[in-house]
Amino acid sequence: MNITNDYRRKLCSQADVITFIKPETDLITPLLAGEPYGLMKQLETAGHLQGNRLFQMFSTRDVLEVDPEKVKLISMFMGATERKAFKEGKLDLLPNHFSDIPALLKQTARNPVVMAVVSPMDKNGYFSLGTNCDHTASLLSTAATVLLEVNENMPRTFGENQIHISQVTALIENHQMLPEAPAVLRQSEKDKRIGEHVAELIDNGDVLQIGFGSIPNAIMDYLKHHRNLSIHTEMIPEKIIDLFDSGAVTNENNPFYKGKMTATFAYGSRSLYDFLHDNKDVYMLPVNKTNYICELQAVKNLVTVNAGVEVDFLGQVNSEMVGGNYWSSTGGQADFQLASRISEGGKGFICLHSTAKQDTISKIVPTLKPGTPVTTSKNDVDYIVTEYGVARLRGKAIRERTKAIIDIAHPAFREELLFEAKKLGYV
Repeated sequence: MNITNDYRRKLCSQADVITFIKPETDLITPLLAGEPYGLMKQLETAGHLQGNRLFQMFSTRDVLEVDPEKVKLISMFMGATERKAFKEGKLDLLPNHFSDIPALLKQTARNPVVMAVVSPMDKNGYFSLGTNCDHTASLLSTAATVLLEVNENMPRTFGENQIHISQVTALIENHQMLPEAPAVLRQSEKDKRIGEHVAELIDNGDVLQIGFGSIPNAIMDYLKHHRNLSIHTEMIPEKIIDLFDSGAVTNENNPFYKGKMTATFAYGSRSLYDFLHDNKDVYMLPVNKTNYICELQAVKNLVTVNAGVEVDFLGQVNSEMVGGNYWSSTGGQADFQLASRISEGGKGFICLHSTAKQDTISKIVPTLKPGTPVTTSKNDVDYIVTEYGVARLRGKAIRERTKAIIDIAHPAFREELLFEAKKLGYV
């Protein structure tokens, strides 16, 4: 087979490629930088579609303007535009653990059409999903149709995110710049204190899962003098470059691929994408490997860092709803929190500021309000960290938990929280 001829034969215009999508089929895209917006925009004007569903995740783009009778939009983790569309009834949300998405879609998707951004084809006929592997790579072998958006700005990465030209139904070229993560604002004193609290409990040689945001960035700033850390994570954040440069990360204890950082997606600036390009120290894996508890149970000294919106006296963590409005979804938090619990020497950190809205609202609450989702259960919670300290809840009874969690609340709310705890019979 001449791969160059095969490429040319499958190359289409954006208008023509959409004809490969049939009515009553389900469309599946990667998240964030892997989202093929050039292909997706064609759905708005595709008159032949009827009864299709588009499964998207953490989109960085405007939500498609499309008749739901033609294409129903379903998010699996909401970004800013998606949460607005959800509130307006233009998009629905599929509850999930990130690790379970490949299995969910294999069970429910009808004649699945995988659409993704890829790096240019190499000399052997392979494209790379680049910043992504996520749920998409796991679905390629069973997809009825594979449509690619080739983009020279997508870094070529290594791992189980390769697609051969023989697997491709059709492709387009669209060399637009990849979306980049917004710059994290300057770290607040709260972020720094939380970062210091967590870093003090991370040991040399630990295996680390960490993500994006001002608190994870602060933690990583305090890890630069650690040694022999390994990274097995869901998302590769920008700050990870600093840990490589400082010598803190060697990946010697990575049980999946010794000497390599393993992850399922990346999102950051052009600098991160350049760092990833042709970097053999990075190995991308599908989410049903990176996040799957049966894969993770063998990892020793697994340290996981995730964010919470609020936590109650029982230790139940809401990381999905803000002010009564659905904000995101579960993502991989529950996956990794459970994994750290069963890991020999593992530690699971949920980090949050003690207050919101300029210290007028406590994020430590007596009970979660009715209808609030529980992202991390009371049985799986380990460490809760605010700027006021660390509460280890694992192994503590309810009254012990209540005291520990009040101790790291903002001082202005502790008396009120203690009063509520007495009413509940928790102290």
